[in-house]
Amino acid sequence: MAVWPCLLFLKEGARVKVGEQLREMWRQARHGIDGGRAGQGRAMKLDAEAEAERRTLALPTILSPVEFPGRHLPKPTPMNLRRFAETPLVRRAINVIKDRIAAMDWQVRVRRGVRPEDVSFAARKLRALRRTLEEPNPADSFRTLIEQAIEDALTGGFGAIEMEPTGDGERPAMLWPVDGASIRINARWDGAEDTPRYAQAVAGQLESSAVELLDRQLMYIRINPRSFTPFGLGPLEVAFETVNQFLSAHRFAGKLAANSVAQYALWLNEATPAQHDRLIRWWQDEIEGTGRVPLISTEQKPEVLRFAQGTDADLRLQWQEFLIRMVANAFGLPPLMLGLEADVNQSTASEMADEAFRGAISPLAMLLAGHITRDLFAKCIGWREFEFAFNELSARDEETELQVQVQLLQAGVLTIDEVRAMRGLAPLEQNRAAQARVAEGNQAARRQEA
Repeated sequence: MAVWPCLLFLKEGARVKVGEQLREMWRQARHGIDGGRAGQGRAMKLDAEAEAERRTLALPTILSPVEFPGRHLPKPTPMNLRRFAETPLVRRAINVIKDRIAAMDWQVRVRRGVRPEDVSFAARKLRALRRTLEEPNPADSFRTLIEQAIEDALTGGFGAIEMEPTGDGERPAMLWPVDGASIRINARWDGAEDTPRYAQAVAGQLESSAVELLDRQLMYIRINPRSFTPFGLGPLEVAFETVNQFLSAHRFAGKLAANSVAQYALWLNEATPAQHDRLIRWWQDEIEGTGRVPLISTEQKPEVLRFAQGTDADLRLQWQEFLIRMVANAFGLPPLMLGLEADVNQSTASEMADEAFRGAISPLAMLLAGHITRDLFAKCIGWREFEFAFNELSARDEETELQVQVQLLQAGVLTIDEVRAMRGLAPLEQNRAAQARVAEGNQAARRQEA
């Protein structure tokens, strides 16, 4: 309840430090909640998590859109991108990529080129990293966190996740999703670790009040990076004009199909203005919308002038189909994934599905895995000997992946433990030892019962 007066005060035009005020209110709210909790162990846990306090704002788009020039460069993204991402066509394209990646199985493993025996406390660190990703913050899971980052990356090319170290060995960092549209990039960043590279500046906020973030505090996911700009290029930005044209054509076709757009006219030859007005009133009062058969008695037969063909060609369906194909091309998907099933059979459908996985899903999944490995594990936490990997990138379906792994095992290219690592399983020797311990425990329990 205490947030609304602050928001109303900001809307009246006061130049205040928005980030500091909201963070102070968050601290007071947390302290008020924590003060009513008993137990020394709980208090120690909260003190450990206090070191990973969030710096960015959760909802930065609540103020008026006013820009101030400075060293932090805002991305010139059209505001309609968010609206376009909610239309059925674009939502289908985003969900095909986002849901497939978010549903993938993943693992945290020792980096290639690093021997596990050379890593101290490797098993404990692997458990800590997995818990960090499975429980990034009190409100999100790994799937909800990664879905928000993928959504922003596909919409505007600016997926962002804030990272803050906790100092706790059981969960070394905490992660929060950030609105990528509110992130500005420091054009004067010199590559130093202590120089802010990013800043979150809400609309209408002065640059001096922006929340500055170091390179190790923010994971900024760019799609289609380019050398002449620090910003990425999202697929929806590429398809912006195409989506706009598709929505216009779709609205016109909807009005035409609902008969709200008249495509014909009735011509009466040598009719006086009075007769003309009388016919219009009679048609509107007695005929229009009633389904009755109109009877017209005139000296000359009235003529119907058609402005269109009166067929489905007036709906511009082929033009809409072409625009759907352009949207699919922008997202790297075959048109089949967006509902165009013409000229598709069993063999071509399988090939198109493989093309969608290799061309749109797999590259973005590998980009996310690289960011988690480099930004979270190496820069934020400092454990460079570990890496994040998705388990389902080698093949689209389980049968193909199984055949490849069996052939590699038979040829001696891979070992059983390497194949188990590809599937996110523990080495076979560890499983045998665990099974032996379970068997010993069962035998001891039987002896006690006897």
